[in-house]
Amino acid sequence: MLPRTLPVILAVSWLLLGVPSDGAALQDVERVVLNDGYQIVGKVLAEKPDALFLDVGYDVIKVPRDQILRRGAPEETAPESLNVAGDATSPSDGFFEVRLLRPRPVNELVNQFGEAVVSIETPSGIGSGFIINPDGFAVTNNHVIEGETRISAILYQRTSSGWRRRKIDDVQIVAVNPFLDLALLKLPAQEGLKLEHVVLGTLDDLDAGDGTFAVGNPLGLERSVSQGILSTLNRNFEGLVYLQTDAAINPGNSGGPLFNLRGEVIGVTNMKASQGDNLGFAIPINYLKDFLKNRDAFAYDKENPNSGYRYLDPPRRRRAETFAEAKQGSVEAGSPDRESRE
Repeated sequence: MLPRTLPVILAVSWLLLGVPSDGAALQDVERVVLNDGYQIVGKVLAEKPDALFLDVGYDVIKVPRDQILRRGAPEETAPESLNVAGDATSPSDGFFEVRLLRPRPVNELVNQFGEAVVSIETPSGIGSGFIINPDGFAVTNNHVIEGETRISAILYQRTSSGWRRRKIDDVQIVAVNPFLDLALLKLPAQEGLKLEHVVLGTLDDLDAGDGTFAVGNPLGLERSVSQGILSTLNRNFEGLVYLQTDAAINPGNSGGPLFNLRGEVIGVTNMKASQGDNLGFAIPINYLKDFLKNRDAFAYDKENPNSGYRYLDPPRRRRAETFAEAKQGSVEAGSPDRESRE
């Protein structure tokens, strides 16, 4: 026997799902994805400069335009597995993953993506990095591995008794771009090891004040998590734009991911203001996507550590001589000749 409240529950459910009840043609229906990851499917009745009006079957919903992340066909899949449409940097070869995720608490996101964040160790220091695909490719800062050939990655794997530390040696340098301070590494395949990877996000729906968190190894303190907000999305340093955040960034965080509150990587942490507090900076995700798409142009040659990025300085102009210096030089140069002729 069905409870009397079930029809009401079903009606509410249909309303939330936005399934049209008037048999509207499929081509008249759109799927609207909101900034928080939720979506509405309905028939577009009117489009105003500040809002979109959708008929969801039982009611008409007014959706502010500033809350709309994207619009698409109704048959598209749910946001958890949806590639972000209109992202010009989405790869065609599947080298990295771009998806729209739902907002969740930071502790859940850290538990899900924590295994994809690694420590990068060299004889001269330690930094952070993150795995971008199941094949073991990982991103870090160029300055973390610059001048080094012996590189190791420390993985942190979840087990029934907690996190287990696993070291992988002989990490390969694949590509470097010191101008952007980015490097692409390749972890050698390990038998029986399944690698977790992160999801790359976009800056299109970010604003100053949005929440962020970083995962890395500041001062060698492994798997440290720091949370804050985006202070600005376009801080200029030496002609490049950086994300500024008040999430704590310290030496050792370099090369680690900066996440939004959906668990998508939006930047690569790489520096902090040494004489200030809560002034951390990250390389924007669009720079990273361009680097990964054009990785062949920055390919690293182990036989030539300068390949791909170092250019020889042009010859410097000699200091112009004064007339007196030139005259004195010609006299001194001619004196021995006169003596020899005598």
